[in-house]
Amino acid sequence: MIHPTAIIEPGATLGSNVSVGPYSYIGNDVVIGDNCIIESHVVVKGPSTIGSGNHIFQFASVGEACQDKKYNNEPTSLTIGDNNIIRECVTIHRGTIQDQGVTIIGSNNLFMAYTHVAHDAVIGDNVIFANNASVAGHVHIGDWVILAGNSGIHQFCKVGAHAFVGMYSAINKDVPPFVTTIGIPAGPVAINTEGMKRRGFQSDEIMAVRRAYKVFYRKSLGVDEAIESLSEDAQKYPAVQLMIDFVKRSERGIVR
Repeated sequence: MIHPTAIIEPGATLGSNVSVGPYSYIGNDVVIGDNCIIESHVVVKGPSTIGSGNHIFQFASVGEACQDKKYNNEPTSLTIGDNNIIRECVTIHRGTIQDQGVTIIGSNNLFMAYTHVAHDAVIGDNVIFANNASVAGHVHIGDWVILAGNSGIHQFCKVGAHAFVGMYSAINKDVPPFVTTIGIPAGPVAINTEGMKRRGFQSDEIMAVRRAYKVFYRKSLGVDEAIESLSEDAQKYPAVQLMIDFVKRSERGIVR
C-alpha cells in the first residue's frame, strides 16, 4: 500500500489500510487514520491529525506552514475529520498562535481542485468548496455551506450553516445561515431554498426562513427590531432561531 518512492518520516503514524502513492511525502508529527488514500505527489506536513476514510489527490499540500508574515515557526497544527475528499492542488495550512493555534476541518467535505483553506480556519461538516474557492485566515464556515467557483472569503468572516456563496462572490462580512450571496462585494439575493429541500427541511420551516430573510433584508429594520419581530417564529422553528443567534454573534456585521 506504500509505494517505494514515497517518503514516510519516522515520526509519522499511519493507520491500517492506508495507501500512499508514488513520490508523496508524509512528514513527522503526522497522524493519518485508517482507510485513507494518499495519491501520488502529495505533501502532508505536521503537526497534523487526519481522520479515517479521507482521499487526498495528487499535488495537494496539506498541513504546510501558513502564509501569515507574523508566523515564526511556532508549533501550530491542523486537524481534519473523516471521509473528506481533497482534490488536485488543494492547499490547507496550519494555524497560528494569534488564534487557537489550529486549523480545523470537519468530516464529509469536498474540496475541489485549487481550493485554499488558510490558517486558523474552522470548516464544518458536509461543506463543498468548488474550484478555486478560497477562505482567508480565521474564517469560520458552517455545516452544509457551498462555496461556488472562484468565491473568496475575507479574513475573520463567518458563513452560517446551509448558506450558498455564489460564483465569484467576494465576502467581506458575515453571511447568515440559509442566505445566498452574489457579487463583488457580495450581497444577499435569496435564501438557499433548494439546499433546504435537499436536506429535508419541511415547507413550513422553509417559509419561516423566507419570512426571516425578508425581515432582515427587506423591511429596513434595525437588527434589534428585526430580531424582536421574529420572536414568535423563532420559538416554533429552529432554523429561524439559528439565524437570529448567528446575527446576534456577528462581529463584522452581516452582508447587505
